Amino acid sequence: MTAADLERLDVPLADLELQTACETTRKALAKTNSPSDRIAYANDLFLLTHPEACSTSADYPGFDAWIAQQQTLNTAARRTR
Repeated sequence: MTAADLERLDVPLADLELQTACETTRKALAKTNSPSDRIAYANDLFLLTHPEACSTSADYPGFDAWIAQQQTLNTAARRTR
């Protein structure tokens, strides 16, 4: 194998991770007989291949701070039981 062959095979890690996640999801989808699991795996595969459909923190301003506050309140409530 030459250096040119290796260079042709070299891909970014993010691309490899995406390909691996998609293939794993496709295999799980093919193996399951559960209708709800089939829907979940199909949804996972869609979201993996269409990242623009996923929401981000920018879509919900202030939500991260609200979640942090809720976690703090939950922790405090558990300690006072």
